[in-house]
Amino acid sequence: MKNQLKKHIKILQELGYEYIYTERGMKKNNLQEKIKKLEEINRIIQECKKCDLYKSRLQAVLGEGNPDAKLMFIGEAPGGDEDKQGRPFVGRAGKLLTRLIEATGHKRDEFYITNICKCRPPGNRTPTPWEMESCFPYLREQIDIIQPKVLCLLGATAARAFLVRHVSITKERGSVVNWENHLLYLTYHPAYILRNQNEEITLFEDIKKAIELAYS
Repeated sequence: MKNQLKKHIKILQELGYEYIYTERGMKKNNLQEKIKKLEEINRIIQECKKCDLYKSRLQAVLGEGNPDAKLMFIGEAPGGDEDKQGRPFVGRAGKLLTRLIEATGHKRDEFYITNICKCRPPGNRTPTPWEMESCFPYLREQIDIIQPKVLCLLGATAARAFLVRHVSITKERGSVVNWENHLLYLTYHPAYILRNQNEEITLFEDIKKAIELAYS
């Protein structure tokens, strides 16, 4: 078999084929291209001045995780810890999200985690509609690059950015909505659970369902 493969490669080279891609090699090249594109978006958002949030941020926070993820977790904006570290969901709410993901038997880095807005609003206030609208194109580019099946929207603010309407997350959590060839799964933001700990099991079940939906 190995000798046949060598002969086949030699014939292809004689025919003028300079490079021969295996399926594994093509996947690796595709992954490297995705990483390169995400790095370019990160470079752009660090210099972004579309809205006034750049004036008070320490750094913009693109997101992190698997560029080939089938599932993206999307919150509203970075907080103080995220602003300092340049990583999404690393504060108390982020640690809760990580713990609940791991409780499903998965690892955080299997998925991609980001926010609607890439800069921290002063005092961790809710982003304004204009701030979200200004930043949404960056998120759309991330989605286009990663091509996840499911977008798990954490909290009402993230849901409003996609659905462009008022969202009552206590009434609509658990909903699945079709959006541009992706599925939106609506649930609570982990920060809400820190204030309402009796709902932690609900968020856990929602995360588990979003993962099942992504891999179905």
